[in-house]
Amino acid sequence: MDVFAVLADPTRRAVLDLLADGDRTAGDLAQAAPALTQPAVSRHLRVLREAGLVRVRVDGQRRVYRLAPAPLTEVDAWVDRYRTRWTAALDRLADHLVEEDPT
Repeated sequence: MDVFAVLADPTRRAVLDLLADGDRTAGDLAQAAPALTQPAVSRHLRVLREAGLVRVRVDGQRRVYRLAPAPLTEVDAWVDRYRTRWTAALDRLADHLVEEDPT
């Protein structure tokens, strides 16, 4: 599945944000996102796993999920094409603000 399509869903991005802080079980993720049910979290985790964005390991009866950042390099490479434009625009804005208020 296309990483960009997977990341288009705000709930999946929220799950990735939670996993960026460390490994979690589906139950932990459901508790951290009370608007989601355990089955909904599991469905989102399945999509993220199929896209290669998360890895799972079995720990007894639990499945522990971990962020797998490698597929995000594709996203970063795409964003990088625009980053220089944003940086240049922000630099120009900073220069303009300094000229307007030199204090």
